[in-house]
Amino acid sequence: MAEIISLGNGVEGLFIKNSRFNTTSVSFNFYLPLNDKNVAHNALLPFILTSCSKDYPDFTSLNIKLSKLYGARLDSSCEKYGDCQLLRMRISVIDDKFSLDDDSLVLQASELLLNLIFNPNTENGSFCECDVEREKRKAIEHIRGEIAEKRVYAKNRLIAEMFKGTPYGLPKCGTEEDVAKITGKSLYDAWGNMLKTAFVRVHIVGAVAPPKFFERIKERFENLERSNITNCKICKPAKPTDKVNTVIEKMDLKQGKLVMGFSSDMYGDDDLSVPLMVMCDIFGGGPYSRLFTNVREKMSLCYYCSATSVRYKGLLTVDSGVEKENCDKAEKEILNQLDILKKGEFLDSELESSKKSFCDSLKTYYDSQNSLDLWYALKINNANLYSPEDIIEKINAITKEDVVYAAKGIKLHTVYKLLPKES
Repeated sequence: MAEIISLGNGVEGLFIKNSRFNTTSVSFNFYLPLNDKNVAHNALLPFILTSCSKDYPDFTSLNIKLSKLYGARLDSSCEKYGDCQLLRMRISVIDDKFSLDDDSLVLQASELLLNLIFNPNTENGSFCECDVEREKRKAIEHIRGEIAEKRVYAKNRLIAEMFKGTPYGLPKCGTEEDVAKITGKSLYDAWGNMLKTAFVRVHIVGAVAPPKFFERIKERFENLERSNITNCKICKPAKPTDKVNTVIEKMDLKQGKLVMGFSSDMYGDDDLSVPLMVMCDIFGGGPYSRLFTNVREKMSLCYYCSATSVRYKGLLTVDSGVEKENCDKAEKEILNQLDILKKGEFLDSELESSKKSFCDSLKTYYDSQNSLDLWYALKINNANLYSPEDIIEKINAITKEDVVYAAKGIKLHTVYKLLPKES
């Protein structure tokens, strides 16, 4: 189990030892509350911060610096994690043992990332407008891309309806209108708020952590006046409903989309919700699942049909591509397959296939530093910081009774249908 190191007020370090790679990864993970005022600003920050700084005011000069670090690589992302936004900034560099320099390459790379985060390309309390406009264009393209991809759009619309009026119902990057309102000054204020109030977890993934690695990071944060630190452990499931909420939207498209959102009595960290994960996989995880073999293959009611769970939120979703005339039939059969699980009328072989598939999938986290890094970044709420191998042990211990118990706690909450317009 990886060990968490306290680096100050709301700042932690985590060394994830892995000797399979010839590189070392360093990431800074900032957790901030999801709210409609700052969601678009926060989403822009990791991308503008890793594109330039005062020392490297354009991407060309920054690329030259990365080349001098033996081709170090920068990447960034914005994730929605429970009721928080996760802003990730990461650098990957070859291990010090392969370096011809006397100075640690890992320390140099982490210092570069720190400077990008703490010394952005700003002047007079504002980000450079040309940098802001560039990142705004890219953000708007991303938002439009998700709208154009109807499978993604339909699932996002379900989440928005199911969690209406709550943080989780917000889009992780905000709306196009939110992005358009961002200015250099407002983004500067959001950056200052991130440094002062975000919960921060710094990861290093590699064979060895350089001496005094975390001490150097701790010094940077000690100079900040940090307060009102984000509480990442507060996360509420969907509000209970007595009546299923059905939303129908029509567009110019050929293939309809049916997305169903279920609430679960089983939610929270890994100690509480692993049975839900296995139950969801038997329900609609892979080609062995009930939704695939019955709704898609035997009954040919849809083009695809799969289930996923967000265990921290107690959320299970089923999304499928359907012909308009098959939409209601598919919905009915999906609920029928869930009832079969609740009654325990599934084969032991289905449980074993699911467990084997899940365990094989979890092992692949060790094949990528970024995947392993993200694994721990998305475990911030856990009382125990389990590795993929730890979860494999928990999955192998799941029984048929555990699956039935998890299934019985599932309740249909919201149905979203995106259907073709009448010809």
